[in-house]
Amino acid sequence: MSDSVVQDLLPSPTPVRLLAEDGTTVEGCPTGYERPTVPQLLAAHRKMVIGRRFDAQATALTKQGRLAVYPSSHGQEACQIAAAEVLGPGDWLFPTYRDSVALVARGVDPVEVLTLLRGDWHCGYDPKAVRVAPQCTPLATQVLHATGLASAMRRKGENTAVLALIGDGATSEGDFHEALNFAAVFNAPVVFLVQNNGYAISVPLSKQSAAPSLAYKGIGYGVRSEQVDGNDTAAMLAVLGTAMDRARSGGGPFLVEAHTYRLEAHTNADDATRYRDQEEVRGWLAADPLPRLEKHLRDVGALTDEDVRAAQEEGERLAADLRQRMNADPHLDPMSLFDHVYAVPTPQLAEQRDLLATELKAQEG
Repeated sequence: MSDSVVQDLLPSPTPVRLLAEDGTTVEGCPTGYERPTVPQLLAAHRKMVIGRRFDAQATALTKQGRLAVYPSSHGQEACQIAAAEVLGPGDWLFPTYRDSVALVARGVDPVEVLTLLRGDWHCGYDPKAVRVAPQCTPLATQVLHATGLASAMRRKGENTAVLALIGDGATSEGDFHEALNFAAVFNAPVVFLVQNNGYAISVPLSKQSAAPSLAYKGIGYGVRSEQVDGNDTAAMLAVLGTAMDRARSGGGPFLVEAHTYRLEAHTNADDATRYRDQEEVRGWLAADPLPRLEKHLRDVGALTDEDVRAAQEEGERLAADLRQRMNADPHLDPMSLFDHVYAVPTPQLAEQRDLLATELKAQEG
């Protein structure tokens, strides 16, 4: 591999940043990226406000026993919203269990988003209808599916791309490396977004990787890579937008590492104080993506109190509707256990189904 090719693959030496933590504009824009327009930033701000309210409501539903578990993305909204905003109508999103806000921003019904976490069903929405794969709990397994679908779309001549979301812990899994290698060899139109929030549950990044940046993991496979300030919404839109455009136009896969932080615990079942201290959390609070973007938009005269109030009211309406519908007990049919296991049920599955049907009928009698 020539030096020039290697240079083309290398990420920026420091994370791409367009907005400072105080909302001021960072002068200059790295080559190859365009600053998002004010309308784009306003749309992202609105969805971030709504997404944060959804996240808070989902957390409350967990405490009320309406959800079995909920992994909050509070603090990672710039990644979530930017991921949804750069998708075209024909593009696909492959999310993890922590990407509920991205699904809501994509337009998926919030109740359907939470169906998995409620324990009703493996997936509450029709993936084909919304172009969103089922949320994935095992680490990195969905990146293989994303790469396979992207390769198939390319073979069919579709001008679309796939965006796969993963966390830093997933980069330690073999599936991640297999997906990058396949994507590079077959020039699949897939973008891998690593939301590096510093921890794989309780395992810090320093015990996962010795690389200077997770973005460097793409070079060995011939995958163009970049690292970006994951709490800078403008930078996220610029880098992800470029990566998706490149993938759609035949430029191949792209690996993006977003440096971010989850302000809440891993899930409601986790005690984050056992592995990180409050000083660290307070330090990241200063980099919260929502006030950073809001401050910037106010400074340039693009955002008013009325705009903020309208977004907050929309978030409250969504939360109220979510509470009402989630408080209704779902109708569960035990026989649905056998649906969608195989396209053609096996004799063993049919036997088990008949056995359960007999037992249920006996109980009714």
